[in-house]
This record gives sequence, C-alpha cells and structure tokens, in this order.
Amino acid sequence: MRINEDTLLEGEKVVLVPYNADHVPRYHQWMCSPELQKLTASEPLTLEQEYDMQRSWREDDDKCTFIILDKQKWADPSIPEQECMVGDVNIFLTDPSDPSLAELEIMIAVPCYRGQGLGKEVTRMMMCYGVHKLGIQKFEVKIGLDNKISIAMFKKFHFRELSISEVFQEVTLGVTVNEALQKHVFGNMDFMLQREYGKARDSRQAPFTPLSL
Repeated sequence: MRINEDTLLEGEKVVLVPYNADHVPRYHQWMCSPELQKLTASEPLTLEQEYDMQRSWREDDDKCTFIILDKQKWADPSIPEQECMVGDVNIFLTDPSDPSLAELEIMIAVPCYRGQGLGKEVTRMMMCYGVHKLGIQKFEVKIGLDNKISIAMFKKFHFRELSISEVFQEVTLGVTVNEALQKHVFGNMDFMLQREYGKARDSRQAPFTPLSL
C-alpha cells in the first residue's frame, strides 16, 4: 500500500518501517530458511523475484507491510538499518466486497528475538494502525495447529477460533473490533508513536558533528 510508504511506528521494543528495496537482501536471506518457508506457507523465491514482490507489496491496494526493527539497535546510527531487521508484519485485505476485514500475519524471523514479547507488541501496534488508518473492523489470523504460543497470544487479544483445517493443519482465529476491545487493546494509545519515516531515516544517517566548546 502507498498509504504507509512514509510511516514509522515506534513502540517500546520495536520500530515498524515500510518495506523498501534496501530491506530485500536481508528478507531474501530469511526466506531461504526451510523453517520460515514452512511457518509462512511460502515458496522459495530468487532474489530478483523478491524485489518484484517488494514492489508489488508497495503498490497493491490490498497489502500493508511493515518491517520490524530492533528499536535499541536502530537507535544507534552506526548500525545499518538492515542489521536492525528482526521480522515483518502484514495486513491483507482478503475480501474485495468487505474492506473492513483483514488477515494479520506476523513473522519474527530472527530466532533469538522470539519469546521476548515482540510479537505481542507488534500485534497491538498493527491492529491499532489497521483500525485507525485503514478502517479495519474484523481481523483474522491463520496459525499452525502446533504453534501453541502464537495461538495463546492471539487469544489474549480476544481472538476466537473460527475454523480448523485438517488438510493444512492450521486454525483460523478471528476478532471483531468493538469499544470494549479497543479499550482493552489500545487504551489511551500512548504505547505507540507515529513519525515520518523519511525524516527519521535521514536524521539517523546524517553524519555526527561533535559539539564545539
């Protein structure tokens, strides 16, 4: 989607930035992993195909994608942004007749970042963005039946089981946004800041000038 091409979302542990061409080599490296291919139900792509995919995700009106960065690393301008990447999060508008329905997909690609609460924080941030910027009112997620940790996490966000596919060995969970959910999940929304990505990136890359006394 073009709507988030200059949007940066900042949380406590993560920073979400739009998926751009600079991120593709690192992302492609992740997706060469058979484990991640299985977890995301993805087929291996060539690097050139990955660049094509990135361009389509930027242009398509039914996909909204952010790259997840380690906020602590990103705060250090000496560390390239690509080295701060830990995963991605997507919103897919799956029903052309109902733009208020979206599928949410989160991937923490770097193993050492799993189990640290990043998935929970990213879910909260992306749901908030989806509701307030994209008009989403119903979220669904598809999770492997053996991924008990993710299933339990989404249930904390009031997702409920909608269906089980024995063929694909996955469960579909869903939630409808209402006032009670917004109060429970978003509160006063002080957990997230929105900034202009371009300005934040440029200031991060600006050369450091020592203060003259």
